[in-house]
Amino acid sequence: MTSISSFVPACSAEEVVRVYGRGDAEVRALDGVSVAFEGGRFTAIMGPSGSGKSTLMHALAGLDGVDSGRVTLHGDRHRLDVEISSAPDAVLTELRRDRIGFVFQAFNLLPVLTARDNILLPMRLAGTRPSPDWFDEVTGRLGLTDRLDHLPHEMSGGQQQRVAVARALLPQPDVIFADEPTGNLDSHAGAEVLSMLRSSVRETGQTVVMVTHDPVAASYSDRVVLLADGRLVGEITDPTTDSVMNAMRDLRPSGSAVPVR
Repeated sequence: MTSISSFVPACSAEEVVRVYGRGDAEVRALDGVSVAFEGGRFTAIMGPSGSGKSTLMHALAGLDGVDSGRVTLHGDRHRLDVEISSAPDAVLTELRRDRIGFVFQAFNLLPVLTARDNILLPMRLAGTRPSPDWFDEVTGRLGLTDRLDHLPHEMSGGQQQRVAVARALLPQPDVIFADEPTGNLDSHAGAEVLSMLRSSVRETGQTVVMVTHDPVAASYSDRVVLLADGRLVGEITDPTTDSVMNAMRDLRPSGSAVPVR
């Protein structure tokens, strides 16, 4: 596991435990997970079904609480560190509005709004607006310039997901969390969206944390974090499709460690 102190983290979990159910029905979705996610990098979270990968992402994003441990959104010279795991609801709402972006498998676009209005909606609700140049840069980079006046049903799935990516990028959040962002897309559209996320990291220093089950999707990242049975069991740096597939094959239900690669 990479040490939390070895790089500048955008967000981190320390000894995080999340338990669902009680007694014989108890499930430890996260069992003492400690991991940091580097700022300005693209990290994928992977593991078998039920490994805790979505639970970890939801905890990091302030969408779900934890039973013990600490989840922190780290700041910079302009913004303070915030301990998400103990923050009140009002603070979490502000963080999700101003410092955290989301891209989900289901796009989550409002069907009655144009692409332009869907992209701008979170900032309008926050009472802010982007500079025209930044809006044009984001939508142009995502190939949406000619689609801004279209409703979601007038766009393909890949175009809708690009709208969702633009919506997440526009407020320039500290971290974008992407939950299976290519799950509803064909391979070509999925590759387009992943390339956009990759370029946002490379060109603007955006931090992206993505949950995926797809080794091809994970190969777009700088680093893959591997979970099994609610525990961190290994990681891969500079992943390829083959190295991810081999690591996933090596995972054992007991949570035995996968070597760092």
